[in-house]
Amino acid sequence: MSQYRIYLTRKIPEAGLKLLRPHCQMEIFSEDHPIPRELLLEKVREVEGLLCLLSDPIDREVIDAAPRLRVISNYAVGYNNIDVEYATRKGIVVTNTPGVLTDATADLTWALLLAVARRIVEGDSMMRQGQFRGWSPMLLLGQEVKGKTLGIVGAGRIGTAVAERSRGWNMNILYYDRGENRYLEQELNARRMELEELLEQSDFVSLHVPLTAETHHLIDEQALRRMKRSAYLINTARGAVVDEAVLVRALREGWIAGAALDVYEHEPELTPGLSELSNVVLAPHIGSATIDTRNKMAEIAARNLLDGLNGKRPQFPVNPRVFEQ
Repeated sequence: MSQYRIYLTRKIPEAGLKLLRPHCQMEIFSEDHPIPRELLLEKVREVEGLLCLLSDPIDREVIDAAPRLRVISNYAVGYNNIDVEYATRKGIVVTNTPGVLTDATADLTWALLLAVARRIVEGDSMMRQGQFRGWSPMLLLGQEVKGKTLGIVGAGRIGTAVAERSRGWNMNILYYDRGENRYLEQELNARRMELEELLEQSDFVSLHVPLTAETHHLIDEQALRRMKRSAYLINTARGAVVDEAVLVRALREGWIAGAALDVYEHEPELTPGLSELSNVVLAPHIGSATIDTRNKMAEIAARNLLDGLNGKRPQFPVNPRVFEQ
């Protein structure tokens, strides 16, 4: 008989489910959209473990509705959807899946960068609508990447991987981070500088910071006006790092040349006006969307959950203080 009662707010890849089945009485929300809040509150009442997504707000109300809850395993690197402080006070272990999606997200960052710089999506739309009338000297002129300056905002795992991928384009690397990244400085001659300087000097600005009170709207009107008119903004971090209402104005009025986004401030909703612009590439939060990465995320999330339920310290706790209580 299953030992632990758990709930999954969405179906995850089989690689994780097969680890959970032998040890858990498992229920899964099977529809392909965020679980309705009232249903979540109902389903967590008797569970000991919860495996959730970044799109699921796990706040005080949810935690209080689950008196037996011992582990929250987030199927994501970020965990700003969870009230971690309150969970810690309640003695609940919170975990995430870091590291595993670094390469997939770095690859997508470059896909977005190249797509917006070379106007690939505009070209695709032109072809599909039958508007291509033949080669023209002025058709869809974009920007070259080789030798340009790439500004990395947040030089952690993903930011570092994005910078590494610039080698083939011989780019100048600038980075903004709270601490030094000696690896980037030694391997890529990267220069650390304040955000204002980075924005003023970069041809491409790529965001890789977590969403915190300090980084919320880090890219605001002042920041966007500091960027070159020929520069591009790429965001694969968190949507609310950018003030999207201001970004719409910046793109519409030509403060910057373009933007490419995989995350959104009011996800899954788009900020009004964003979808009407031709100088922005919009992807549906697919930074980690490779078969290999999603399988690994499922395995890590499942193991985190099982370890916590078994009284072991999971590999990736985000609130290690809970073990000191």
